[in-house]
Amino acid sequence: MGRNTMTNEKMTALPPDLVEQLRLLHGGPERRYHNWSHIRALLNLLPAVRDRLNDPLAVECAIVLHDVIYEPTRNDNEKRSAALAKELISGVVPDDTARRAVQLIEATERHLGAENMSIEDAEDCRIFLDMDLSILGSNDKTFDDYEAGIRYEYRHIDEAVFREGRAAILERFLSREHLYMSVWGREKFEAKARENLQRSLQALRTRP
Repeated sequence: MGRNTMTNEKMTALPPDLVEQLRLLHGGPERRYHNWSHIRALLNLLPAVRDRLNDPLAVECAIVLHDVIYEPTRNDNEKRSAALAKELISGVVPDDTARRAVQLIEATERHLGAENMSIEDAEDCRIFLDMDLSILGSNDKTFDDYEAGIRYEYRHIDEAVFREGRAAILERFLSREHLYMSVWGREKFEAKARENLQRSLQALRTRP
């Protein structure tokens, strides 16, 4: 058993063989940001929010499975990841937890919760989605590495087209009243995330 596997066993309550399978699925040269390092970063945030969650195990499952399928040339990664997640955790966690985890993964498509969520599940969803966007509120180097990773993953797109599209995405984020949906996310990440996004947007608009 390798060192990475032992580390991941300690970070999640899921069976070690499943964790190792997921770690391998997150590998590959096409992944520069959406890899197992991203998953570890979110798992590291979990202890800080666990007491705020209605179903911590569902959030844990969503963390390790939400990017299990990631192909930048396709636009159905979230749906496909949710479908595979349902298959992989069926019988591994309670049925209600599996259902909630799948619903959380589906929410990453638009970064919005489903309208039929309970109050408790909706708050779990807000916190999970804020965790997924926590990279936006990281320090300058970590954020810049993230931006470089995204560019690499979309290297099949022409530079000018990428800049225009990426700038539009960042502008949509910045136009929101709040980048983060939970009180926890706003307090922890909001100010730095807006600073990072403004800096990145300026670079996209002025880079020769």
